[in-house]
Amino acid sequence: MQPVTSLQGKTVLLTGGARRLGKAMVLALAESGAKVAFTYLSSTTEAAETLRQLQSSRAEGLALRCDLREESAVQQMIAQVIEGFGAIDILINNAGLFQTAKLHEISASQWDDLFAVNVRAPFLVSRHCIPHLRGRGGRIINLGSLGALKPWATHAHYCSSKAALHMLTQVMAKALAPEIAVNCVAPGMIETGPGKDAELRTRLAARTPMKRNGSPQDVVNAVMYFATAPHFITGQILTVDGGLGLL
Repeated sequence: MQPVTSLQGKTVLLTGGARRLGKAMVLALAESGAKVAFTYLSSTTEAAETLRQLQSSRAEGLALRCDLREESAVQQMIAQVIEGFGAIDILINNAGLFQTAKLHEISASQWDDLFAVNVRAPFLVSRHCIPHLRGRGGRIINLGSLGALKPWATHAHYCSSKAALHMLTQVMAKALAPEIAVNCVAPGMIETGPGKDAELRTRLAARTPMKRNGSPQDVVNAVMYFATAPHFITGQILTVDGGLGLL
């Protein structure tokens, strides 16, 4: 009997898996025994390295270039997963855009770009995966954000798009039950490596009740929970923020 955390025999499709949080999820899924297909767009070198690391653990993997904003590209990508692995048991909609901009400086194209990647793409990928997820105890896990629950003044387009994704999660959970469980992981401030805004990260860590920012592993653990939790759990938004959202 496999442990409850095992995904042995399962096939996972994860969008945006070449680097950062996506890469951490890909490697954790492979470690738990899953076959993992992941998408990337411009991160060709990183995708090749992630695939190499995945395969070095003797797991089966596919790295597929896909512009998730294009429906035909999404359909072709899913067909490649089915051709390569024969099934999809779990879909993780991880790919997303994050931008900082003052409200009056956000252009229409910036607004449209964030909604195209953060909302339209998860909808398209989910829609075309539904026939493959049905009859298999399928699961969809969306990556939302604390920004969907908090009005960040310099992230109007980002917060709005993630709020839409949270609502899409709950609508899909109702619409696709009882065959497919749909849940969402909503990270807060996550440390993914060196970068700008070090002062902001330090300030937020001090304000967070848990007195630190999150790590990639914190998010990975939450995703793995929904990947292996009872299928009865659906429509949930799990915030991974150390209590920052309580302030």
